[in-house]
Amino acid sequence: MHRTRIKICGLTRAEDVAVAIAAGADALGFVFYAPSPRAVTAAQAGALIAAMPPFVTAVALFVNATPAEVAAVASQAPFSLLQLHGDETPAQCAAIAAAVGKPFLRVFRVRPDSTADELLEYDASFRAASSWYAGLLLDTFVDAYGGAGKVFDWSLIPKDLAPRVVLSGGLSVHNATDAVARVRPFAVDISSGVEQAKGIKDARKIADFIRAVRQADSHPDPESTYHDRPVP
Repeated sequence: MHRTRIKICGLTRAEDVAVAIAAGADALGFVFYAPSPRAVTAAQAGALIAAMPPFVTAVALFVNATPAEVAAVASQAPFSLLQLHGDETPAQCAAIAAAVGKPFLRVFRVRPDSTADELLEYDASFRAASSWYAGLLLDTFVDAYGGAGKVFDWSLIPKDLAPRVVLSGGLSVHNATDAVARVRPFAVDISSGVEQAKGIKDARKIADFIRAVRQADSHPDPESTYHDRPVP
């Protein structure tokens, strides 16, 4: 049985870090993008990461940052994985990752006219550019950086790419089981869907979301044809 990994993103408080870990999150995300209401400083993130136990991954989200800016954060907040969420080219992502010696996820913001071939080509271009590339995180396109809390058409995800991606974009307690059952991603990533306010997490929503993902994991559907099904 595949165990879908779960990342809770946009953490700003020690109590939310503790709740997410207790609920079974595999990774926690910290936002280093000043315009975001979920942004934290390197010092704040460093204190939060220091409270994390082994084998829970700290993920640092940046938007169009320079290698020097990322390195400055890394010196105070020892994250394990980068999430590059801006307009970074494959070469820029490679340079950032090399500067801090950390693997990176590259975000692909899915538009209504995006195609399966486009996703495959995007994945291939970053894989060719750097040995630090860890995979794609798929989010919904909006005219802003960061999550929009909106679902994109999951049927756009190529079947051979799905087991390697991190699925994001509009996930919630209500659609998590269906999303995982249809796409069968390697991991899911949620932020606003488990909040009571921007940057403030809701303990019950986190627990319910993780439970919903595990429900899909416990009922594999080998005959699934998710790519032929419409998104509700």
